Amino acid sequence: MAGQASSRRAPRARPLPMSNDRFDRFLRNSAQLAILGMGVLAFGVAMALGKFVLAPISLAIVIGLMFGPVADAIERRGVPPALSAGLVVLLFLGLIGIAGTLFAAPLAEWVQRWPLLWQRLQEQLASLHGPLQSLATIQEEVKNVMGSDVAMTVAVEDGGPVQDAAFMLPGVMADVLLFLAGLYFYLATRHHIRISVLSLCYSRKTRWRTAHIFRDVEAKVSRFLLSAAAINVGLGVATALSMWALGVPSPLLWGGLAAVLNFIPYIGQAIMLALLFIVGLGTHSEMWMVLLPVGAYAALNLVADQFVFPHLVGRALTLNPFVIFATIAFWMWLWGPMGGFVAVPFLLVVQSIILNVFPTTAAIPKAVEKRLANLAARDTAETAEASPEPFEPPPAPPKPVRRKRKPGSTATASP
Repeated sequence: MAGQASSRRAPRARPLPMSNDRFDRFLRNSAQLAILGMGVLAFGVAMALGKFVLAPISLAIVIGLMFGPVADAIERRGVPPALSAGLVVLLFLGLIGIAGTLFAAPLAEWVQRWPLLWQRLQEQLASLHGPLQSLATIQEEVKNVMGSDVAMTVAVEDGGPVQDAAFMLPGVMADVLLFLAGLYFYLATRHHIRISVLSLCYSRKTRWRTAHIFRDVEAKVSRFLLSAAAINVGLGVATALSMWALGVPSPLLWGGLAAVLNFIPYIGQAIMLALLFIVGLGTHSEMWMVLLPVGAYAALNLVADQFVFPHLVGRALTLNPFVIFATIAFWMWLWGPMGGFVAVPFLLVVQSIILNVFPTTAAIPKAVEKRLANLAARDTAETAEASPEPFEPPPAPPKPVRRKRKPGSTATASP
């Protein structure tokens, strides 16, 4: 009997049935995740549908945050905000005009040289005729094996580049006007916007935290963009000098393109590398001469991104590279090049909100933290003066005071 008992298998443990509380908690969590997913989907659809209005306005806000310290410096000299905003817009247009003037002559030269460059590219690509022919043979064999008799057709549509440009011109002009108007009105009314938002906060603690978020966003975005602009200008100068030393035609053009495209991390550098490779392929016959400008730009960009930028900007503004790449890809898919430019400032805004709502032990310089706290306190005081205290919650009723109980008496409480 003992042997038979020992030879029996132990009964399997049956899974415990899910209790009602656990099932209700699971349903609540699933419902919250579903609502969050629908909110993200609705946000993406709204951003895509409002591209023609939201994209230039968002770009105007980003540029306004970048030039906000310049407008503050002008206003400290007694200039009204409306006039200082106009001066900043004129300054921005002047910088764009100078850059366009510097790019005009090299671009015109490359437009004239394009037929010769195209001929050189065809000659360089002729060496790849053998591998391409082998690939076509393999494709034909695969088609015969699969039994497919589908023929490729090419449809030529009416119109051309001039007609496409004529149709795109009104939209581009509308975007430019929206951007300039948004930039001016944001710079002229940014203080009023901040005070108006702070006046909606009902408690002084919430008001102070919201003011701190505003100041943190302005400080981070302006510091990042101004530092990035200085680094990109230096990278452009170094690229132009290296292209001149290597004998690449129009070195000033490639330096300017390097400075502009470096505002879009990863994707801008990839475009610049492809352009330099095409130019080298069309102007040189030896492969090492083709790859030399590409290698020089890659080395300069590596030094700027990995050494100069962290030292100048600081580790507080560094973000996860995968998050940066995914955000840039998402916004470029929604808004095109403008989305790629506003992607990193958008990440900085989200980071500032998260760090102020959920405080962490992130290393922030004491001077910067003290300055932001002083500015937030000043905004809170201005808001309190602009909107009296009906926004404060009513005072709590006083707690009852218990009297000491004497021996032989009962305990009493008085309000």
